[in-house]
Amino acid sequence: MRIARFTTGSGEPQYGVITGELDQFGQPAEDARIAAILSDPLYAGINPSGEEYALSDVRLLAPVIPRSKVVAIGKNYADHVSEMKGVTGGDAPKEPLFFLKPNTSVIGPGDTIVYPPQTSNLHFEGEVAVVIGRICKDVPTERAADVVFGYTLANDVSARDLQVSDGQWSRAKGFDTFCPLGPWIDTDLTFDEIAAGIPIQTFLNGDEKQNGSTSQLLFDIPTIIAHVTAAMTLLPGDVIITGTPAGVGPMQVGDEVEVTSARLGSLINKVGKK
Repeated sequence: MRIARFTTGSGEPQYGVITGELDQFGQPAEDARIAAILSDPLYAGINPSGEEYALSDVRLLAPVIPRSKVVAIGKNYADHVSEMKGVTGGDAPKEPLFFLKPNTSVIGPGDTIVYPPQTSNLHFEGEVAVVIGRICKDVPTERAADVVFGYTLANDVSARDLQVSDGQWSRAKGFDTFCPLGPWIDTDLTFDEIAAGIPIQTFLNGDEKQNGSTSQLLFDIPTIIAHVTAAMTLLPGDVIITGTPAGVGPMQVGDEVEVTSARLGSLINKVGKK
């Protein structure tokens, strides 16, 4: 099931279920539709409202607005660890390395990533994201699937120069608009499928920059969930972004960045000025 949050251009945002097949590039068919549901499925389940729209007639929003936090996993692809060694230093971590992005950093597909004046080196980082479906703490790896609502795409936008000068990552990765999410949540993906490999690519102005697979994760999702929940409680709607493969690089005002996966769709955002 593919669950999206959307607007028809009038009234409050709604949630809905996208119907129809995806093509080889993860794009919905031209005749795809979205069947509205009554309220946030994280809290109220899937209850159809009876209204239905052509997907082409609605605007997709961030599929989830975390009420609490975004947990970001750093250095979780070996090739990215290697490319960043001369920038932020360090070897691959011995256990999942995580930091927090504020929920105010979240935007949706089509929204503008704002290039803040405090940086001159703004980077994209395409990632697969996990949406948490229930309150959880101290989750063992064998129970991790019980707390996952589904999966979406993310762009861990990073002010690389601030990341280096600050010596920690909160400001560099926490500006408003620095966490695009979308375009929908896939609730059917399994840990086995992710371990086998979900492709993830990032394009900048149509040029491929990143091409990785979740089979390359240094720490798999059950391990990440167990490690994070050993430290803090996760709430419904919290998001874990799982790390980025090699190929990260700078964006400029006017650029378009696309994070895409044949299973999870395409998350497209342009870069603009404040």
